[in-house]
Amino acid sequence: MRAAPGRMGRQIVFDTETTGLSADNGDRIIEIGCVELVGRKLTGNHLHLYINPERDSHEDALRVHGLTTAFLRDKPKFAEVADQILDFMQGAEIIIHNAAFDVGFINKELERLGRPPFTSYVSGIVDTLAMAKEMFPGKRNSLDALCDRLDVDNSGRTLHGALLDAELLADVYINLTRGQDALLMMDDAPDSGAPGLQAAHIDLRGFQLPVLRANAQELAAHEDVLAQIDKASGGKTIWRAFEGGEKAVP
Repeated sequence: MRAAPGRMGRQIVFDTETTGLSADNGDRIIEIGCVELVGRKLTGNHLHLYINPERDSHEDALRVHGLTTAFLRDKPKFAEVADQILDFMQGAEIIIHNAAFDVGFINKELERLGRPPFTSYVSGIVDTLAMAKEMFPGKRNSLDALCDRLDVDNSGRTLHGALLDAELLADVYINLTRGQDALLMMDDAPDSGAPGLQAAHIDLRGFQLPVLRANAQELAAHEDVLAQIDKASGGKTIWRAFEGGEKAVP
């Protein structure tokens, strides 16, 4: 599992709702939401499933997601949709907020079926909570807090829902990583067989870059720093030799 964002291939933003907080103590997944990104853009391709957990939700969890036992009773069990979920995510980089929680739950579901861990099906995992903690240390980094901070509209989020949360997280992730991969572009040529990555060829010779020269005050400050370094080295700094017109000996 890793916290750094990947390149511009296929990514799946993934979220779950569960009966409680502890997969090890028997809590189960009741809802899965996935949205697809290609080239950091939403494709409209998504997967949304309600799942019969074969148990009741804890009261605290029910207040969060609002999915009752009666509503979930006729929904498929995880074993019935496992292949559909894994096929949708196969080979993609997975983006999750607080990845340890969701991965822990799906690993437990796969373990019950005798399947390998989740990471064996995907190319990697990006944890947006870990990213946010690095970018905004000491601040609240819940999904709602990040939506507010990054101007992502979450006004429709009265209850937690896996698909809605995945859609919001996709916008949050794009904002968190804005500016990355700026010199990469998708190769959509019809003869390429499938979309891939291609470095953008940019001729920098046409750019006229301004040269900002140091003023007298900045030059004096620079010289003062150089003098202090030269003094600390006992006069052994090599730039003084250049200033005197001498050539440095390799």
